[in-house]
Amino acid sequence: MPAAPATASSYRQPAQVRRGGGLGITALVLSLIATLGAGLGGAVASFNIGIGAGKALANLPADGTWDWSILTPVRDWVLLGEVSFWAGTALGVWALVQGIVATITGRGRAAGIAAIVVAALGPIVFGVVVQGLITAGLAAGTGIGG
Repeated sequence: MPAAPATASSYRQPAQVRRGGGLGITALVLSLIATLGAGLGGAVASFNIGIGAGKALANLPADGTWDWSILTPVRDWVLLGEVSFWAGTALGVWALVQGIVATITGRGRAAGIAAIVVAALGPIVFGVVVQGLITAGLAAGTGIGG
């Protein structure tokens, strides 16, 4: 007896490979490291810059001239601030792109969306933290308040 011809109802789709959520989780971890790490490094650096350069900034003439040598005593803190900024930028862009890829491909969609949000908020967090702590450092470093 000949074999019965295959019908459309007897055809089975190949099993789909289940992809894990590792890509999205990795993107989320990277975005948290970028946001929190850059914010923490920038906070420490900016507060110490304010303390170290506060007295010299308070003694600047009011004619609007700026002397970059004011930052010489705090150049190590300025370097930490710059490294924090650029490292946070590089990790944040990486996390943003990886979060987008994870969201589109479905490999950790929820974590990928969270990574996109955290990476997008990273520069705002960095700016607010640095502005707040350099202001606090300048207030503590000028000696004007007492």
